[in-house]
Amino acid sequence: MQANSQRPTGRDRTISSLNIAIEGLSIAKELSDITPAKAVFGSAGVLLTMIKVCFLLCDEVSQTHT
Repeated sequence: MQANSQRPTGRDRTISSLNIAIEGLSIAKELSDITPAKAVFGSAGVLLTMIKVCFLLCDEVSQTHT
């Protein structure tokens, strides 16, 4: 039972960390004057967003099956 109570805490930390990283990349993209750097920051932000969505969906599916 203790494993279930700790799981949301870890999940929340992961989501929070991803949100912070995505926001940081967005700010870096806006502040950058170098065009290739903007593309890299934008691509990395999209990739982290996709990871976050996959993490949320996979977590929902696993909770549905248990």
